[in-house]
Amino acid sequence: MNVRRAGPGDLDALARLHAAAFTPGWSAAEIAALEAVALVEDGAGLILVRTVAGEAEILSVGVRPEARAAGIGRRLVAAALEAAAAEGAESVFLEVAEDNAAARRLYAGFEFQAVGRRRGYYPRPGAAAVDALVLRRALNTPP
Repeated sequence: MNVRRAGPGDLDALARLHAAAFTPGWSAAEIAALEAVALVEDGAGLILVRTVAGEAEILSVGVRPEARAAGIGRRLVAAALEAAAAEGAESVFLEVAEDNAAARRLYAGFEFQAVGRRRGYYPRPGAAAVDALVLRRALNTPP
């Protein structure tokens, strides 16, 4: 598998990939408006990360359902951390649904730590909204 940086010509494919991983998915215009670096792995997964003023934020990580549990998310997060560090980020933040055990395990493997909570952030049709955990990981720290 190969993680690569997506370009402007990939926006429609990114939107299709996001829609395969999430309901509702983001449109090509919504993804473009984020002004984020998009990394993709062979049409099976994507990650969107934005770096501003020494901080990076992972905006979305998605893997097609049929490609999950194959290490794609791990490779995408690793590539995003590398890209953020190369752009001078000192830390990376993200939000994850409190009930998303697989994603929480993934981020824990990269030593992300909980630093906050957004109550009722993720709506759940027919159920109560779920809290988002705000996670942070330091980058570029001296040994």
